[in-house]
Amino acid sequence: MLNKIVLAAALLTSTASVSAMAETTTYQMDPTHTSVVASWSHFGFSHPTATFSDVTGTIQFDEDNVANSHVEVTIPVKTVDTKVPALNEEFLGSEYFDVAQYPDATFKSTEIESMGDDRYDVHGDLTLKDVTKPVVLHATLNGVGEHPMAKVPALGFDAETTIQRSDFGLDQYVPNVSDDITIRLSSEAEAAKPSTAQ
Repeated sequence: MLNKIVLAAALLTSTASVSAMAETTTYQMDPTHTSVVASWSHFGFSHPTATFSDVTGTIQFDEDNVANSHVEVTIPVKTVDTKVPALNEEFLGSEYFDVAQYPDATFKSTEIESMGDDRYDVHGDLTLKDVTKPVVLHATLNGVGEHPMAKVPALGFDAETTIQRSDFGLDQYVPNVSDDITIRLSSEAEAAKPSTAQ
């Protein structure tokens, strides 16, 4: 009888441990290892780019049940950099991003689908200039595990989507300058370090 009680207790402990391991882990995106690049067609002759920095976000990731996962990202549009100072100023102004009123763009996931082979379709809402539209980020999970330097749980991913800028009131020079904008995001994210307080 005693052996059965001990076995039952061991099974309960094991089940609880597995359940704890399967819980969703929350990661904070590292702005110093996160890049966002937008590109477009310029009269069909070239594909200029603009980058955005200081990007932050939270990723709640459950590898065993991706439906429990969630992503939120904030992109400070005021950091736009095309490497062309005059174009940067134009983008910051009221005819484009109007950063005085709308300094940030945000993305909040509504559903995440596993597509196999570490690929995920992240459905969500992109808000830019106070306009919210549904988009899908096609993401690849590059890795999950302990970060070799930070010594905390970490993950890294690349993602890509294409939006129509006219949907967000950014329709200058369409169609000569393409309406389609390709956005590529690459990021590392880390879980909080365990507390050592006694």
